[in-house]
Amino acid sequence: MGPTPQVTLLRAAPDSDRLTLCAAGAKALAMAILNQVCIYCGSGAGEDPAYAESARFLGHALAEAGLRLVYGGGSVGLMGIIARAALDGGGEVTGIIPRFLEKRERVFPDVSELIITENMHQRKMLMFERADAFVALPGGIGTLEEYIEQLTWAQLGQHRKPVLLANVNGFWQPLIDLLDHMRAEQFIRDGMEVVPLVADNIDDIVPMLVEACAARPQEAIELPADVEEIRRL
Repeated sequence: MGPTPQVTLLRAAPDSDRLTLCAAGAKALAMAILNQVCIYCGSGAGEDPAYAESARFLGHALAEAGLRLVYGGGSVGLMGIIARAALDGGGEVTGIIPRFLEKRERVFPDVSELIITENMHQRKMLMFERADAFVALPGGIGTLEEYIEQLTWAQLGQHRKPVLLANVNGFWQPLIDLLDHMRAEQFIRDGMEVVPLVADNIDDIVPMLVEACAARPQEAIELPADVEEIRRL
Protein backbone atom coordinates (compact mmCIF):
# COMPACT_ATOMS: atom_id res chain seq x y z
CA MET A 1 0.00 0.00 0.00
CA GLY A 2 1.45 3.34 -1.07
CA PRO A 3 0.97 6.77 0.48
CA THR A 4 -2.56 8.06 0.90
CA PRO A 5 -3.51 9.98 -2.25
CA GLN A 6 -4.83 13.50 -2.27
CA VAL A 7 -8.56 13.03 -2.87
CA THR A 8 -10.77 15.71 -4.36
CA LEU A 9 -14.55 15.40 -4.57
CA LEU A 10 -16.16 17.53 -7.26
CA ARG A 11 -19.85 18.30 -6.90
CA ALA A 12 -20.21 21.04 -9.49
CA ALA A 13 -18.45 22.16 -12.64
CA PRO A 14 -14.93 23.11 -11.50
CA ASP A 15 -13.37 26.53 -11.86
CA SER A 16 -9.99 25.10 -12.85
CA ASP A 17 -6.95 27.19 -12.20
CA ARG A 18 -4.74 27.77 -15.19
CA LEU A 19 -1.79 25.46 -14.73
CA THR A 20 1.78 26.67 -14.76
CA LEU A 21 3.11 24.25 -17.35
CA CYS A 22 6.63 25.44 -18.05
CA ALA A 23 9.48 27.51 -16.73
CA ALA A 24 9.88 31.17 -17.57
CA GLY A 25 12.85 30.34 -19.76
CA ALA A 26 10.76 28.07 -21.96
CA LYS A 27 8.16 30.81 -22.23
CA ALA A 28 10.81 33.14 -23.56
CA LEU A 29 11.69 30.57 -26.22
CA ALA A 30 7.97 30.23 -27.12
CA MET A 31 8.39 26.48 -26.94
CA ALA A 32 5.84 24.25 -25.26
CA ILE A 33 7.08 21.87 -22.59
CA LEU A 34 5.37 18.53 -22.03
CA ASN A 35 4.59 17.89 -18.36
CA GLN A 36 1.40 15.83 -18.15
CA VAL A 37 0.06 13.17 -20.50
CA CYS A 38 -3.51 11.88 -20.56
CA ILE A 39 -3.78 8.19 -21.43
CA TYR A 40 -7.04 6.70 -22.68
CA CYS A 41 -7.13 2.89 -22.50
CA GLY A 42 -9.27 -0.13 -21.80
CA SER A 43 -10.64 -1.31 -18.47
CA GLY A 44 -9.81 -4.79 -19.76
CA ALA A 45 -6.42 -6.19 -20.75
CA GLY A 46 -7.46 -7.49 -24.18
CA GLU A 47 -6.50 -10.72 -25.94
CA ASP A 48 -3.00 -9.84 -27.09
CA PRO A 49 -0.41 -9.81 -24.25
CA ALA A 50 1.31 -6.99 -26.14
CA TYR A 51 -1.40 -4.58 -24.96
CA ALA A 52 -0.56 -5.07 -21.29
CA GLU A 53 3.17 -5.07 -22.03
CA SER A 54 2.83 -1.78 -23.89
CA ALA A 55 0.82 -0.19 -21.07
CA ARG A 56 3.46 -1.28 -18.57
CA PHE A 57 6.31 0.02 -20.74
CA LEU A 58 4.59 3.36 -21.31
CA GLY A 59 3.90 3.81 -17.60
CA HIS A 60 7.59 3.33 -16.83
CA ALA A 61 8.57 5.59 -19.74
CA LEU A 62 6.37 8.42 -18.47
CA ALA A 63 7.84 8.13 -14.99
CA GLU A 64 11.41 8.00 -16.31
CA ALA A 65 10.78 11.14 -18.36
CA GLY A 66 9.32 12.96 -15.34
CA LEU A 67 5.87 13.18 -16.93
CA ARG A 68 2.72 12.95 -14.82
CA LEU A 69 0.17 10.39 -15.93
CA VAL A 70 -3.44 11.58 -16.09
CA TYR A 71 -5.90 8.73 -16.58
CA GLY A 72 -9.35 7.39 -15.71
CA GLY A 73 -8.63 6.39 -12.11
CA GLY A 74 -9.40 2.66 -12.31
CA SER A 75 -7.28 -0.27 -11.12
CA VAL A 76 -8.49 -2.84 -13.67
CA GLY A 77 -7.27 -3.70 -17.16
CA LEU A 78 -4.81 -1.51 -18.99
CA MET A 79 -5.79 1.41 -16.76
CA GLY A 80 -4.51 -0.33 -13.66
CA ILE A 81 -1.42 -1.66 -15.41
CA ILE A 82 -0.20 1.71 -16.66
CA ALA A 83 -0.96 3.47 -13.36
CA ARG A 84 0.90 0.85 -11.32
CA ALA A 85 3.86 0.94 -13.71
CA ALA A 86 4.10 4.73 -13.48
CA LEU A 87 3.97 4.63 -9.68
CA ASP A 88 6.50 1.80 -9.48
CA GLY A 89 8.81 3.89 -11.64
CA GLY A 90 8.61 6.78 -9.21
CA GLY A 91 6.17 8.82 -11.29
CA GLU A 92 3.17 10.93 -10.32
CA VAL A 93 -0.33 9.78 -11.25
CA THR A 94 -3.63 11.66 -11.28
CA GLY A 95 -6.73 9.46 -11.46
CA ILE A 96 -10.05 11.05 -12.41
CA ILE A 97 -13.14 8.89 -12.04
CA PRO A 98 -16.90 9.55 -11.81
CA ARG A 99 -18.61 8.37 -8.66
CA PHE A 100 -20.78 5.79 -10.44
CA LEU A 101 -17.67 3.97 -11.74
CA GLU A 102 -15.84 3.76 -8.40
CA LYS A 103 -16.88 0.13 -7.91
CA ARG A 104 -17.10 -1.02 -11.53
CA GLU A 105 -13.59 0.17 -12.43
CA ARG A 106 -12.28 -0.37 -8.87
CA VAL A 107 -10.81 3.01 -8.07
CA PHE A 108 -7.03 2.88 -7.62
CA PRO A 109 -6.31 4.00 -4.02
CA ASP A 110 -2.53 4.35 -4.45
CA VAL A 111 -2.47 7.16 -7.00
CA SER A 112 -0.78 10.46 -6.14
CA GLU A 113 -4.00 12.42 -6.66
CA LEU A 114 -7.54 11.08 -6.92
CA ILE A 115 -10.37 13.23 -8.22
CA ILE A 116 -13.93 11.92 -7.95
CA THR A 117 -16.41 13.67 -10.22
CA GLU A 118 -20.18 13.67 -10.36
CA ASN A 119 -20.43 12.61 -14.01
CA MET A 120 -18.56 11.54 -17.15
CA HIS A 121 -18.63 14.98 -18.75
CA GLN A 122 -16.87 16.51 -15.76
CA ARG A 123 -14.32 13.69 -15.79
CA LYS A 124 -13.48 14.18 -19.47
CA MET A 125 -13.24 17.94 -19.12
CA LEU A 126 -10.81 17.66 -16.22
CA MET A 127 -8.69 15.15 -18.12
CA PHE A 128 -8.53 17.64 -20.98
CA GLU A 129 -7.61 20.53 -18.70
CA ARG A 130 -4.93 18.59 -16.83
CA ALA A 131 -3.14 17.20 -19.90
CA ASP A 132 -0.62 18.64 -22.35
CA ALA A 133 -1.07 15.73 -24.77
CA PHE A 134 -3.29 12.68 -25.29
CA VAL A 135 -2.54 9.04 -26.10
CA ALA A 136 -5.00 6.27 -26.94
CA LEU A 137 -3.78 2.78 -26.08
CA PRO A 138 -5.93 -0.17 -27.14
CA GLY A 139 -9.39 -0.05 -25.61
CA GLY A 140 -13.10 -0.23 -26.30
CA ILE A 141 -15.90 2.18 -27.14
CA GLY A 142 -15.07 4.54 -24.26
CA THR A 143 -11.43 4.81 -25.31
CA LEU A 144 -12.45 5.41 -28.92
CA GLU A 145 -15.01 8.05 -27.93
CA GLU A 146 -12.53 9.96 -25.78
CA TYR A 147 -9.88 9.89 -28.49
CA ILE A 148 -12.30 11.02 -31.21
CA GLU A 149 -13.56 13.81 -28.97
CA GLN A 150 -10.05 15.26 -28.74
CA LEU A 151 -9.70 15.09 -32.53
CA THR A 152 -13.08 16.80 -32.88
CA TRP A 153 -12.19 19.61 -30.48
CA ALA A 154 -8.91 20.10 -32.34
CA GLN A 155 -10.72 20.16 -35.67
CA LEU A 156 -13.07 22.83 -34.30
CA GLY A 157 -10.09 24.92 -33.24
CA GLN A 158 -10.61 24.44 -29.50
CA HIS A 159 -7.10 23.15 -28.77
CA ARG A 160 -3.72 22.37 -30.37
CA LYS A 161 -2.46 19.69 -28.00
CA PRO A 162 -0.85 16.60 -29.57
CA VAL A 163 -3.17 13.60 -29.98
CA LEU A 164 -1.53 10.21 -30.58
CA LEU A 165 -2.67 6.68 -31.40
CA ALA A 166 -0.59 3.89 -29.89
CA ASN A 167 -1.06 1.43 -32.74
CA VAL A 168 0.06 -1.64 -30.78
CA ASN A 169 0.29 -4.61 -33.16
CA GLY A 170 -1.94 -2.73 -35.60
CA PHE A 171 -4.84 -2.43 -33.13
CA TRP A 172 -5.92 0.98 -34.41
CA GLN A 173 -5.31 0.27 -38.12
CA PRO A 174 -9.05 -0.07 -38.90
CA LEU A 175 -9.60 3.41 -37.43
CA ILE A 176 -6.66 4.85 -39.36
CA ASP A 177 -8.11 3.32 -42.54
CA LEU A 178 -11.52 4.79 -41.71
CA LEU A 179 -10.06 8.29 -41.31
CA ASP A 180 -8.33 7.88 -44.69
CA HIS A 181 -11.67 6.79 -46.17
CA MET A 182 -13.37 9.88 -44.71
CA ARG A 183 -10.73 12.05 -46.39
CA ALA A 184 -11.14 10.27 -49.71
CA GLU A 185 -14.91 10.78 -49.54
CA GLN A 186 -14.43 14.49 -48.69
CA PHE A 187 -16.04 14.33 -45.27
CA ILE A 188 -12.70 15.51 -43.87
CA ARG A 189 -11.99 18.39 -46.25
CA ASP A 190 -9.29 20.99 -46.73
CA GLY A 191 -9.36 23.40 -43.81
CA MET A 192 -10.85 20.72 -41.56
CA GLU A 193 -7.83 18.43 -41.54
CA VAL A 194 -6.53 17.14 -38.22
CA VAL A 195 -3.56 14.81 -38.54
CA PRO A 196 -3.19 12.59 -35.47
CA LEU A 197 0.18 11.19 -34.51
CA VAL A 198 0.53 7.43 -34.90
CA ALA A 199 3.16 5.37 -33.05
CA ASP A 200 3.60 1.79 -34.20
CA ASN A 201 6.35 1.27 -31.61
CA ILE A 202 5.54 1.96 -27.97
CA ASP A 203 9.02 3.32 -27.24
CA ASP A 204 8.44 6.10 -29.79
CA ILE A 205 5.51 7.63 -27.91
CA VAL A 206 7.28 9.84 -25.37
CA PRO A 207 9.86 11.18 -27.89
CA MET A 208 7.08 11.89 -30.41
CA LEU A 209 5.03 13.82 -27.84
CA VAL A 210 8.04 15.81 -26.64
CA GLU A 211 8.92 16.69 -30.23
CA ALA A 212 5.33 17.60 -31.08
CA CYS A 213 5.07 19.92 -28.07
CA ALA A 214 8.44 21.51 -28.84
CA ALA A 215 7.11 22.43 -32.29
CA ARG A 216 4.21 24.34 -30.73
CA PRO A 217 4.11 27.64 -28.85
CA GLN A 218 3.47 27.38 -25.13
CA GLU A 219 0.02 28.86 -25.55
CA ALA A 220 -0.95 25.85 -27.69
CA ILE A 221 -1.04 23.52 -24.68
CA GLU A 222 -2.38 26.01 -22.13
CA LEU A 223 -6.08 26.30 -21.48
CA PRO A 224 -7.68 28.50 -24.14
CA ALA A 225 -9.24 31.79 -23.11
CA ASP A 226 -12.60 30.44 -24.27
CA VAL A 227 -12.34 27.22 -22.25
CA GLU A 228 -15.95 27.74 -21.17
CA GLU A 229 -16.96 27.09 -24.79
CA ILE A 230 -15.36 23.64 -24.56
CA ARG A 231 -17.12 22.95 -21.25
CA ARG A 232 -20.42 23.56 -23.03
CA LEU A 233 -19.66 21.23 -25.97
